[in-house]
Amino acid sequence: MKRVSLKDIAKQAGVVPSTVSFVLNGKAKQMRISDELAEKIRALIEAAGYQPHHTAVSLRTGKTKILGLIVEDISNVFFASLAKSIEDAAYSLGYRIVYCSTENDPEKGKELIRMLTHQQVDGYLITPTPGMENDINNLIKNNKPVVLMDRFLPGLDVPFTLVDNYAGVKLGMEHLLGKGYKNIAFVTLDTQQIQMLQREKGYKETLKRHGIEVRNELIEKIPFKSRPEDAIKQVSEFIKSNPDIDAIFFATNYLGMYGLESIKKAGLKIPEEIGVICFDDHDIFRLFTPAITIIRQPIEEIARSAIEMLISLLENNYTVTAESHVYKKPELVIRSST
Repeated sequence: MKRVSLKDIAKQAGVVPSTVSFVLNGKAKQMRISDELAEKIRALIEAAGYQPHHTAVSLRTGKTKILGLIVEDISNVFFASLAKSIEDAAYSLGYRIVYCSTENDPEKGKELIRMLTHQQVDGYLITPTPGMENDINNLIKNNKPVVLMDRFLPGLDVPFTLVDNYAGVKLGMEHLLGKGYKNIAFVTLDTQQIQMLQREKGYKETLKRHGIEVRNELIEKIPFKSRPEDAIKQVSEFIKSNPDIDAIFFATNYLGMYGLESIKKAGLKIPEEIGVICFDDHDIFRLFTPAITIIRQPIEEIARSAIEMLISLLENNYTVTAESHVYKKPELVIRSST
């Protein structure tokens, strides 16, 4: 069967091939193509099963229209939601996404960058882990567009967009303190990831501003690659060893889920005996009884900001400035656990 060509679609639509190309690449509005005509062309494309010959497109334009997305863990609800928002935004602009996860392993991150480079992606969206500095720096030296998300690497002058982690924890701590909690524990990850360090800093400095001593025994750090059963055991032992705890702030959603199981094992009632708050939301937190108070990240805003910066780097010779470092505002969602 003969492959349907772009010229075939143009002939059926009664337009020149470049008009079809503009619609395919998400530039209909930019080129002032009417919504009615653009929809007609899309319908013809779908009905014909037309697929652009990407190798030919790449050779002609020097671009693959593919973006590489490297996140920490695509199975995590936060990164899955972020990836979906990025994919939708990229697709609307005529780009496709290739996903992969580092699992917080810098060696795996290095291999993934190498793999994406071999696939000749046009640009990179990365949630980096410490140890990837040289690999990302090499991309920059080779004029490859890179935008970091969710975190950044100190010392690298690369555009990034993320939630204001410090402000998010401060919001949550002010809420807990305002509710009368005094012995607030903080359960976080044993990692040097900048966003986790910022969250811990927010916890400590909010206590200090209220004249409350920072007690190191109330800060528990879980190894990043702990198995769920090991993490639950560690949190359970932490709660048992500190019976004066009256609230716990969990620094990530999955630590929060481990924490709920640990609190259940300890036989403690939420919020009567212990308050609970978590950074990042999860469906479980809404459905749990009582529902869990959370700090919500503006995922769609982060995704849109990242894509806009990357496309600007690709198409407009974008220059990195202080405005390339974007912090998004977190939201405190108060539920029944506090």
